[in-house]
Amino acid sequence: MLDIKKTVNGNELVIVMTGRLDTLTAPQLEEELSASIDSAENLVFDFSELEYISSAGLRVLLSAQKTKNASGSMTVKNVSEEIREIFDVTGFSDILTIE
Repeated sequence: MLDIKKTVNGNELVIVMTGRLDTLTAPQLEEELSASIDSAENLVFDFSELEYISSAGLRVLLSAQKTKNASGSMTVKNVSEEIREIFDVTGFSDILTIE
Protein backbone atom coordinates (compact mmCIF):
# COMPACT_ATOMS: atom_id res chain seq x y z
CA MET A 1 0.00 0.00 0.00
CA LEU A 2 1.12 3.55 -0.76
CA ASP A 3 -0.31 6.80 0.54
CA ILE A 4 0.63 9.91 -1.46
CA LYS A 5 0.29 13.44 -0.12
CA LYS A 6 0.93 16.38 -2.45
CA THR A 7 1.59 19.90 -1.23
CA VAL A 8 2.17 22.94 -3.44
CA ASN A 9 4.35 25.76 -2.07
CA GLY A 10 4.51 28.43 -4.76
CA ASN A 11 6.40 26.84 -7.66
CA GLU A 12 7.39 23.76 -5.61
CA LEU A 13 5.47 20.47 -5.51
CA VAL A 14 6.29 18.30 -2.48
CA ILE A 15 5.27 14.65 -2.59
CA VAL A 16 5.34 12.63 0.63
CA MET A 17 4.85 8.89 0.25
CA THR A 18 4.02 6.51 3.07
CA GLY A 19 4.42 2.77 2.57
CA ARG A 20 5.93 0.84 -0.32
CA LEU A 21 6.67 2.05 -3.85
CA ASP A 22 6.64 -1.19 -5.82
CA THR A 23 5.11 -2.88 -8.86
CA LEU A 24 1.61 -2.59 -7.44
CA THR A 25 1.83 1.05 -6.34
CA ALA A 26 4.12 2.63 -8.98
CA PRO A 27 1.18 3.22 -11.38
CA GLN A 28 -0.53 5.20 -8.61
CA LEU A 29 2.49 7.53 -8.34
CA GLU A 30 2.73 7.81 -12.13
CA GLU A 31 -0.90 8.90 -12.25
CA GLU A 32 -0.38 11.51 -9.52
CA LEU A 33 2.73 12.86 -11.25
CA SER A 34 1.15 13.06 -14.70
CA ALA A 35 -1.61 15.20 -13.23
CA SER A 36 0.71 17.74 -11.61
CA ILE A 37 4.39 17.48 -12.62
CA ASP A 38 4.20 20.16 -15.32
CA SER A 39 2.62 22.73 -13.02
CA ALA A 40 5.63 22.83 -10.66
CA GLU A 41 9.09 24.16 -11.43
CA ASN A 42 10.64 22.25 -8.52
CA LEU A 43 9.64 18.72 -7.60
CA VAL A 44 10.55 17.40 -4.15
CA PHE A 45 10.06 13.82 -3.01
CA ASP A 46 10.06 13.39 0.77
CA PHE A 47 10.99 9.77 1.52
CA SER A 48 10.85 10.11 5.34
CA GLU A 49 7.90 7.69 5.46
CA LEU A 50 8.77 5.47 2.48
CA GLU A 51 9.62 1.93 3.59
CA TYR A 52 10.67 0.32 0.30
CA ILE A 53 11.26 1.07 -3.37
CA SER A 54 11.43 -1.52 -6.17
CA SER A 55 12.67 -1.28 -9.73
CA ALA A 56 9.18 -0.16 -10.78
CA GLY A 57 9.43 2.75 -8.34
CA LEU A 58 12.91 3.59 -9.60
CA ARG A 59 11.55 3.73 -13.14
CA VAL A 60 8.92 6.30 -12.07
CA LEU A 61 11.64 8.41 -10.40
CA LEU A 62 13.82 8.21 -13.51
CA SER A 63 10.94 9.33 -15.71
CA ALA A 64 10.19 12.25 -13.37
CA GLN A 65 13.89 13.21 -13.33
CA LYS A 66 13.99 13.28 -17.14
CA THR A 67 10.90 15.51 -17.21
CA LYS A 68 12.35 17.91 -14.63
CA ASN A 69 15.76 17.99 -16.35
CA ALA A 70 13.97 19.59 -19.30
CA SER A 71 12.26 22.22 -17.16
CA GLY A 72 13.00 22.66 -13.48
CA SER A 73 14.55 20.53 -10.79
CA MET A 74 13.89 17.40 -8.76
CA THR A 75 15.17 16.59 -5.28
CA VAL A 76 14.78 13.53 -3.07
CA LYS A 77 14.91 14.20 0.68
CA ASN A 78 14.94 12.18 3.91
CA VAL A 79 16.13 8.93 2.35
CA SER A 80 16.48 5.96 4.73
CA GLU A 81 19.67 3.89 4.84
CA GLU A 82 17.93 0.98 3.11
CA ILE A 83 16.68 3.10 0.21
CA ARG A 84 20.00 4.94 -0.06
CA GLU A 85 21.70 1.56 -0.43
CA ILE A 86 19.30 0.69 -3.28
CA PHE A 87 20.15 4.04 -4.91
CA ASP A 88 23.89 3.33 -4.52
CA VAL A 89 23.71 -0.21 -5.94
CA THR A 90 21.58 0.85 -8.93
CA GLY A 91 23.58 4.00 -9.69
CA PHE A 92 20.63 6.27 -8.91
CA SER A 93 22.79 8.12 -6.38
CA ASP A 94 24.62 9.57 -9.39
CA ILE A 95 21.43 10.45 -11.26
CA LEU A 96 19.25 11.95 -8.52
CA THR A 97 19.79 15.00 -6.32
CA ILE A 98 19.56 13.52 -2.82
CA GLU A 99 19.52 15.66 0.31
